[in-house]
Amino acid sequence: MLKTSIGQLRILAYLEGFSFILLIGIGMPLKYLYETPKPNLYIGMIHGILFIAYCAWVIIVKSERQWSMTKTFWALLASLLPFGTFVADKKLFIK
Repeated sequence: MLKTSIGQLRILAYLEGFSFILLIGIGMPLKYLYETPKPNLYIGMIHGILFIAYCAWVIIVKSERQWSMTKTFWALLASLLPFGTFVADKKLFIK
């Protein structure tokens, strides 16, 4: 799975989606409900790095696989929505 660019994108999609869920589900409640911002700092940093890597990898795969602008748009939009990258994996990242 890690040998192809689409396989690498799928791994990044899962990691980015999971980090987004952690950020929203754990980091934000800790920060705003319990006034504990420290975990949000680490989760946010990891999520930010994975977000940038995911977006960059979508562009790489777009050029390698000659994706349409529509497919690229949906793949990039998926990174902004909770659970979006999981849906994108099932619907867009078909080998």
